[in-house]
Amino acid sequence: MAYKIDPDVCIDCGACESECPANAISEGDGYMVIDPKLCEECGNCAEVCPVGAPSKQ
Repeated sequence: MAYKIDPDVCIDCGACESECPANAISEGDGYMVIDPKLCEECGNCAEVCPVGAPSKQ
C-alpha cells in the first residue's frame, strides 16, 4: 500500500519531497501530499519526516 501523509501532523517543511525517488510528493493546501499511483512504497518520506506524518495506508 502507498504511503499517505497525515494533514493534521504535517508541518509542510518539504523534507520528504526531495527524498522521493518517484516524485510522488507535492505541496497541497498547507501540507504535503503523496500521489498513491506514483508511490513506490520505499519509505524514504517516513524516514526523513521530522514529525512522523507519512505512514503506510
